[in-house]
Amino acid sequence: MDLNYSAEELAFRDQVRAWLGNNLPQDLRDKVADYEHLTREDLLRWHKILAKQGWVAPSWPKEWGGTDWNVVQRYLFEEELGYAGTPPLIPFGLTMCGPVLLRFGTDAQKKKFLPRIYNGEDFWCQGYSEPGSGSDLASLKTKAVREKDFYIVNGQKIWTTLGHYADWIFCLVRTDPTVEKRQEGISFLLIDMQAPGITVRPLILMDGAHEVNEVFFDDVKVPVENLVHEEGRGWTVAKYLLGHERMNTGRIGGSKRELAKLKEFASSTSQINSPRFRDRLARLEVELIALEITNLRFLDQMRRSGQPPGADVSMLKIRGTEIQQALTELMLQAADPADSGEIAASFGPRYCSMRKTSIYAGSNEIQRNIIAKMTLGL
Repeated sequence: MDLNYSAEELAFRDQVRAWLGNNLPQDLRDKVADYEHLTREDLLRWHKILAKQGWVAPSWPKEWGGTDWNVVQRYLFEEELGYAGTPPLIPFGLTMCGPVLLRFGTDAQKKKFLPRIYNGEDFWCQGYSEPGSGSDLASLKTKAVREKDFYIVNGQKIWTTLGHYADWIFCLVRTDPTVEKRQEGISFLLIDMQAPGITVRPLILMDGAHEVNEVFFDDVKVPVENLVHEEGRGWTVAKYLLGHERMNTGRIGGSKRELAKLKEFASSTSQINSPRFRDRLARLEVELIALEITNLRFLDQMRRSGQPPGADVSMLKIRGTEIQQALTELMLQAADPADSGEIAASFGPRYCSMRKTSIYAGSNEIQRNIIAKMTLGL
């Protein structure tokens, strides 16, 4: 097992780091550093800068704009984005719907949607969770009934991230309610968010932000050509999509940046003199180093085998999100309650916002069940 980067990989990392230093707009860098709200225009602006460079979809095939980078280069790129503090690349089009279309889409679907996703012309969101159907996704009830050349969709999705920004949504819908096995009879549809019958209602989170939504479908007509893969085989598509969600949820680069910020902030407060605080800070740094080494182990496996990681990749999601949450806890603890500075005032909302990280992409409890079943055979 080789947990070191080669000279070529280190040179690539330095190239990416230098380019980001020269091309990340300062106002966007400042917004991310200060935990300010990022608008739709902010997100798409950064997306288009990377698209112009040819770096917005590294894992896509070269013919569709991909980079031909190997798995280590793609990982290094993701981590450098996090370390530099760039606006996030919204995954729903680039790393979810895009790969699904490349694997299951028709030629017409690829030609219609992939260039627009790549160039940031369409903003996508995900229609999976429903009231009562979150981690138990196969219990979803949103239904689609075929009438000639259309599906008529009725139902509700919830926790739809950035649905109020979206032009399109990819949805799991039930097209056959008569099957015994719940994973069957589910289909994967691409739906225009401007279609008549769609209502988006905001859900305001603990930090006061409007990030997620409820989406209602009332007799929404969806052309049959927007069905991806086969009718009733949407669960196959869903499993493939979720595999693209979990490798990068450790977000080590971003956590390194937040740890450096925490150290700098804490050094100016009275907490730095507390042995208990210093002990927690040291333990957290060790845990982050251990997570990075674990990530390198997965990278080495993929480098040697050329295959995606197995179910045990879920441990990256579990520990990565727990570390992200612990960083916000310590940042809040380091802040003097009497300090009314803007940075300190942002720590509370940041702490509240990060509570969700252990839930999205499959809750950490579900991830532990996956490891127990698929890796340990329990």
